[in-house]
Amino acid sequence: MRTPIQVSATHPIVTSTSGKPADGNHADPDLHTFGRHIKMTSQRIAPAAVVGLKRALTSVYWYKTDLRSFLTSALNDPLILARINWSDIKRDIVTNVVDRMASNPRQYSDDLIDLMIEVAKIDDFGHLTRLEDGPAKAREAKEAVIALRNLVGTHATILRDRDKTEERQAAARKRATANAGVQEKLKELRTQYISLLSSDHQGRGYILENILTELFGLFDLDPRASFRVTGEQIDGAFTFESTDYLFEGKWHAEPIGAVDLDALSGKLGRKLDNALGLFLSINGFSKHGLAAYSSGGRRLVLLMDGADLMAVLEDRIKLPELLRRKRRHASQTGNIFFCVADILAGRS
Repeated sequence: MRTPIQVSATHPIVTSTSGKPADGNHADPDLHTFGRHIKMTSQRIAPAAVVGLKRALTSVYWYKTDLRSFLTSALNDPLILARINWSDIKRDIVTNVVDRMASNPRQYSDDLIDLMIEVAKIDDFGHLTRLEDGPAKAREAKEAVIALRNLVGTHATILRDRDKTEERQAAARKRATANAGVQEKLKELRTQYISLLSSDHQGRGYILENILTELFGLFDLDPRASFRVTGEQIDGAFTFESTDYLFEGKWHAEPIGAVDLDALSGKLGRKLDNALGLFLSINGFSKHGLAAYSSGGRRLVLLMDGADLMAVLEDRIKLPELLRRKRRHASQTGNIFFCVADILAGRS
């Protein structure tokens, strides 16, 4: 349940969902929509709006019979009028009706809001002009209704802005909760990866395969084929920003050279034109291999090393952002290996 807003006389609690103050000439067509919205918020009606309603009701209906007819039609709950003494003066009748609803918001808040909406919609004051001093009475009633209508309209911005704030806060909480889950999973994967750094070669590929499978899934990279170990090589496929990628990973003692990059490039040549490749080498790439694939032709392969992987596992950069920056850099410079240290340092 929302905390009621305490509003001054110039900022009532009742608003229209349009967020636009009434212009004083026509009833706001969004008032019914507003009524449905405000009922869901369990708001306490601000005193300024209650006073404005009393003034408008007292001014609009000169005869008590007209006032009674209007109230009977506007209010859904007949019990609100059951104890009204219709022989009282008009101002006392209005005060009794409105105060009864305002003093019991849990039971009558919807009825009070509906009544405000109906009064704010009034734009015909011809029945008053036929009375003695009719133009003055009609002018007073019109001013009172406009004032109520403006009270209804003015607060729309406050309610709308607060709703937007609450939406942003809810989204932030959702992101924080999701991020907490991501960080927890990254910590788990990072612990597994660090344990591999001091282990022997036997069985290391299978553990790394599991880490990579879970890592790519964690960032919703749509892995259509599980990463799998073939000898000392991990193969897989994923989709990122509508582009299909072939993945190849190796953990050799020496940096990867042009021969291994040629193999992945050959696979890509047999795929559709929009396919790219991502090659992960834990121990990096040779200068010869980088030079061979950073000059001439379309850049089909992006390169990632152990430092890049650790930066993702340490949550210093998200995997999608790492891939995005690498792809943009390769497109702009021809260099297919943009190391994470340069990315985080803002170098290009």
